[in-house]
Amino acid sequence: MRFLPELIENNRTWASDVLDEDPEFFNKLAQGQKPEVLWIGCADSRVPANQIIGLKPGDVFVHRNIANVVVHSDFNCQSVIEYAVSVLKIKHIIVCGHYGCGGVKAATENHHVGLIDGWLRHIRDVRQKHDAVLRMISDEKELIDRLCELNVVEQALNVCHSTVVQEAWEQGYELAVHGWIYAVKDGLLRDLNVTIGSPTEIAEAYRVAVNITA
Repeated sequence: MRFLPELIENNRTWASDVLDEDPEFFNKLAQGQKPEVLWIGCADSRVPANQIIGLKPGDVFVHRNIANVVVHSDFNCQSVIEYAVSVLKIKHIIVCGHYGCGGVKAATENHHVGLIDGWLRHIRDVRQKHDAVLRMISDEKELIDRLCELNVVEQALNVCHSTVVQEAWEQGYELAVHGWIYAVKDGLLRDLNVTIGSPTEIAEAYRVAVNITA
């Protein structure tokens, strides 16, 4: 239990350091948030959104779940997207996965994990959709990393097909959806060439992204 007091002390140190750099930082932050980016990422503790893109508190609206999945039946994720687009007026939605994702790896294994099985079903659907490509990969690590990439592409596509995003585009709102992937081993992001700014761009962006990762 001693770990928790240490976290409080870490917070005190962090807040003091921030104030040393910008005495008005928290006063300005308390006035509200105006992020331009919604980050939809994996809940993995090694992939913290703000830190890996070098942005401060207030700059990124964040939603994270196991394996960065976006499905229409997940009202939590869909509510985050709606709030980000309709209220915060964000300009970019980034779906970011990471290589070696435990959720993606579990989806390649044919045994029950537990409650998470229902969630992993969405990734298994991605695996099945791209089965012909994935069957050509004999190395397990390479296969999992390829599925991590394809999962990002599919989830970015799901964002584009969401009611909120579709309506925003219909109203002429400037909004782009991107698919990225992060490598824990070197701390670097990779753009998977999924950048979609209108309904007419979805099919082409999807084709390019899948072909590049395939």
